[in-house]
Amino acid sequence: MQCVILAAGKGTRLRPLTETRPKSLVLVSGKPIMRHILERLPDEIVQVLIVVGYRGDQIVKEIGDEAFGRKIQYVWQEEQLGTAHALGLCKEHLKGKFLLLNADDIYDKRSLEDLVKLPLGLLAEKHDHPERFGVLTLNEDGTLRDIIEKPKEPPTNLVATGAMVLDPDIFRYKAEPHSNGEYFIPVLLTQLAKDRPVHVRAATMWVTVNMPEDVINAEGALKKENDLRGE
Repeated sequence: MQCVILAAGKGTRLRPLTETRPKSLVLVSGKPIMRHILERLPDEIVQVLIVVGYRGDQIVKEIGDEAFGRKIQYVWQEEQLGTAHALGLCKEHLKGKFLLLNADDIYDKRSLEDLVKLPLGLLAEKHDHPERFGVLTLNEDGTLRDIIEKPKEPPTNLVATGAMVLDPDIFRYKAEPHSNGEYFIPVLLTQLAKDRPVHVRAATMWVTVNMPEDVINAEGALKKENDLRGE
């Protein structure tokens, strides 16, 4: 199974930490975020496609062609046209069902292991500030109905964490450009969910590093996780 990690963004909300490095190489507990992500991937993942753009050469140098026993392939997004555009650049390299992650999110390995067992699915979590994320509405059977991106008045507090299991069917759908000219995956996923069930599972641990103060929160979450494991 393959994994796609979206790491092309400039990480503007993480400045000044991203003025000289990409967001995936920001240090959390003394280690780049990207390495935290790679070491937590399920054993089913044998190849990783990393979409790079802003200061992508640093990611290539840091991670190389192999990491944690998995082959690494780089896909360049020369122009920042959104997550759906970034994923589309990977289409020719994907052979079947794949795991999709963002380069600024860290999960526990067990949640990702459970996720990759699904035919289509995503990880979700209740959040105190859902307006910062894609907010989910569900069907009666608990599958995805809709993703509403950063609504001013969220209908629920359940948000998409960014971790998804998709298959090549996702490329049959088209995203209309956002007002900023970018194309986003939640638009595609909402369309897909109308034709096929997209299962929603709770993430046991999810930390997202979008702003400088998130680094401290992430380090606290990782320390708590290590303490629970007795490390």
